[in-house]
Amino acid sequence: MKLLNLIRISAVICILFVSTLLLFDRWVSARTSDRIYHDISAVPKHSVGLVLGTSKYIAKTLNPYYEYRITAALDLFKQGKIDYFLLSGDNAHRSYNEPWTMKRDLLKAGVPDDKIVLDYAGFRTLDSIVRAKEVFETDNFTIITQQFHCERALFIADSYKIKATCLAVHEPNGTAQLKIRIREVLARVKALSDLFILNVQPKFLGPKEPIIKPAPALIISDDTVPSSAINNQKQLDHLTPIESNTSK
Repeated sequence: MKLLNLIRISAVICILFVSTLLLFDRWVSARTSDRIYHDISAVPKHSVGLVLGTSKYIAKTLNPYYEYRITAALDLFKQGKIDYFLLSGDNAHRSYNEPWTMKRDLLKAGVPDDKIVLDYAGFRTLDSIVRAKEVFETDNFTIITQQFHCERALFIADSYKIKATCLAVHEPNGTAQLKIRIREVLARVKALSDLFILNVQPKFLGPKEPIIKPAPALIISDDTVPSSAINNQKQLDHLTPIESNTSK
């Protein structure tokens, strides 16, 4: 009897635990759905497109998640939806460098070098989103990744008052998708903990590196003012004011 009760209690706890996870998962999706786009033509224009990194190869096979992100980022650029790329990812060691790998493929596709900015400290989604604002000084950008990742990225952006949207790119079907989706549920719980309980911050911030440089201040001197305007002002300065005889 004691064993049966223990099994029942364990089953109830498991059901509550799984239900809570699924509730968190659906809550994150619901809060961000209005800023996720699937059609490039409907994506609002932003100066910066933030491409979230992932490995290009998995066991020497091209990673479709990587391929779809790069292809979509290029399409956004070609259609004038973004002006600059912010490539954020892991740079764990010399042989694994997500930002540089993405940059190399964009350069091969004809993107000018001065339109690409690298973030080597995008170790996690939270780091990539927060550093875009705090280091690269952009808080209004388009995120480029898969649907499930869009939802978590936008949820993090909301917590930091970042006005971002996301282009949800294609994702492969099959067993791999199911595994990633299960992992995503756990990742969202961790994100909730990081944001509202542990107050986790990016691993590195560093100095400001604004993507869009501020316009230089306009200095007005006599050389930049038309000579006719200067002469007219000098003539006005020499005029004698006319006194009024009107009594009040």
